[in-house]
Amino acid sequence: MPCRLAMQNKSSARPLRYFAPAKINLYLHVTGQRPDGYHELDSVVIFAPIGDDIFILPADDLTLEIIGPEAHALQGFEASENLVFRAARMLAEKYKVTAGAAITLNKVLPVASGMGGGSADAAATLKALVEFWKLKPAAGELVELALALGADVPVCMKSRPLRMTGIGEKLHETPAMPNGCLVLVNPRISQSTPEVFEELHRGKWKASGYSSELPSDLDFYAFVSELKSRANDLEQPAIRLAPVIEDVLAVTSAQANCRLARMSGSGATCFGLFQKIEEAEAAATEIRRHQPEWWIQTAGSGDEGHDLRQAYTG
Repeated sequence: MPCRLAMQNKSSARPLRYFAPAKINLYLHVTGQRPDGYHELDSVVIFAPIGDDIFILPADDLTLEIIGPEAHALQGFEASENLVFRAARMLAEKYKVTAGAAITLNKVLPVASGMGGGSADAAATLKALVEFWKLKPAAGELVELALALGADVPVCMKSRPLRMTGIGEKLHETPAMPNGCLVLVNPRISQSTPEVFEELHRGKWKASGYSSELPSDLDFYAFVSELKSRANDLEQPAIRLAPVIEDVLAVTSAQANCRLARMSGSGATCFGLFQKIEEAEAAATEIRRHQPEWWIQTAGSGDEGHDLRQAYTG
C-alpha cells in the first residue's frame, strides 16, 4: 500500500491528535559497540516544541496517509516501510486488535535529519493507538515494542529531557536545566545513520568514555560551559560525508548571542543555543536571509524562552 499525500477520510468526527516533537541530542558520545553490531551511546536529549502530528480516525482497516510540508520526501514509499505503520501493525498484532484506524501523519520535520522524526512518529502512534483502541498494556510491554521499532523510540515515548545509555534503551533522569532557546538548521539533505557510523569506524574511531552526570542548579552560562566540555562523536564523520554540515555549524555559531552550535544525532540538522527567544529569532532571520533554501526553525515562540525542562507529550 503506497503512502498517499492527502487526507481522504471525509468523516466529520474529530480525530485524536498526538504530537511527535523533535528530539535534539545536546551531546552524543559513542561509548562502544556490542557483538551484535549495535553501538552503545551516552547522550542527553531534549524535545523541542516543533514536530510532526499523528491523527487517528475510525476505519475498517489500518491505513496511513501522509500530508504536510515534508510529505514529498516520503512519496512513493510503501506504507509498510514507514515506522508509523509498522508501529500500528505491531501494536495490533500484539494485542489482537481487530478494529482498524485511519492514521494521518502530518510531516513537518525533514526526513532523516537527526531529530528522531521517524522515531517520534512511531512513539506518538503507539501512545495514540493505545488510547484510541482502549488498550491496557502491562508494565514494560510498550517499551519492548518501542525498542523493537528502533533505539530512539523508547526515549521518544517519554518526550522529556533524559539521558540515554546502552543502545538507547536505558533512560535516566537529568537534573533541571535552565531556560534557553534553540535555532534548528538543516541544509536540506538527508543523512543515513548507518553510513555515518560506517564513516566513524573508517576514521580510526576510539570509543568515548561515559560523561559525568550533568550538575544540578546550573545557570544558563554554566550549563553552556558544561555542554561545551562534551561533544557529538558523529559530527566529524557526518561532515566527511556531507561537508555542508560544517558550513551550517559555522553560519550558526557566527550569529550574535549564539552560545553553542552543534549537530544533533547523526545529522544533518544542527542547533544553536541561545538564552532568549528574541536572540534566536534574530539569528534565524539572518540565516534565512543568506540561506533561504535551508530549513530553519526556532524552538520557541512569543516573548518567553523555551523551557528546556518541558515535556511534550501530545
